[in-house]
Amino acid sequence: MSELDGVWAVDRLSGALPPLPGCVKRIHGGRGTTEFPRFPGMPFEVRGLELHYRPPFAMLVDKLEPQNGGYHGRATMLGREFGQFRLRRIAPMDELKTQLIKHIDEAHAMEQNVLRMLDGMISTTDDPEILDALEHHKVQTQGHADRMAERLEAHDAAPSTVKQIGGVLGALAKMPLDMVRGEKAGRNARDGYATEHLEIASYELLRRIAQKAGDESTAQAATEIIAEEAAMAKTIEEHWDRFAELSLQEEGVTV
Repeated sequence: MSELDGVWAVDRLSGALPPLPGCVKRIHGGRGTTEFPRFPGMPFEVRGLELHYRPPFAMLVDKLEPQNGGYHGRATMLGREFGQFRLRRIAPMDELKTQLIKHIDEAHAMEQNVLRMLDGMISTTDDPEILDALEHHKVQTQGHADRMAERLEAHDAAPSTVKQIGGVLGALAKMPLDMVRGEKAGRNARDGYATEHLEIASYELLRRIAQKAGDESTAQAATEIIAEEAAMAKTIEEHWDRFAELSLQEEGVTV
C-alpha cells in the first residue's frame, strides 16, 4: 500500500481548472481515477508523485508535493502548468456521505428528466383516462424532485446542473426521441413502464445507501417514492390491452 492509496477530495486553488465540487481521486497501488459526479472516471497511472493520465487524456499529468497531511498539486498539459489544486484525504464516513449526496443528486436529476418525458407523453396522449393518470403522476414526480432537493439541502449540497449524463439519465434522455414517431400510445406505455422500473431500482439503491449512512429521512423518502412509482407501473400494466388497441388505431390497423 502506497502513501497515495485511498480517496482524496480535490479542491481547486488557481489557474484554468474548472470548479471541482464533488471531484475525487481514487488511488490503489499504481492506478487511479479522477471522478466527477455522473461523469466517467478519468483513469491514470501513478508514477511516484506524478499521475499520468491514460488516453484520450494522455497529455495531462498531475504533479504532487506533500503538504500539511495532504498534497499540493499542479495540473499540467504537455508539460505546461495550467492550474493548481489541493488533495485532502477523505475518511471512510466522509466518503460514505459523499456517495450518498451523489446518489441523491442523481435521483433529483432523474426526476427532472422524467418531468420532461411526462410533458412529451401528455402532449401526445388523447385518451382521457390515460391522460389523467399521466397528469397525476407528473404532480407526484414534481414532489419527488422537490423531496430530493430538500435532502440535498439537508446535507448542505445543491442540485447539480448536469442532467443527462450516464446510466439511468442517459437511458431516460433517449426516450423522448421515440415520441415523435408513430404508435405514440404504445411507445409511451413502453417507455413509461421502463422508466418506472429504472426509478424503482435507483431508489432501492439510494434507500440502502442512506441507511448505511444513517440518513433515515432520505431512506424513508426513497421508500415512499418507490411505492408511488410501483403504483404507476401497476396502472400501466392494467392498460396494456388499451395501449395495444390505440397503437394499432394510430397506424390505421383495424382488428
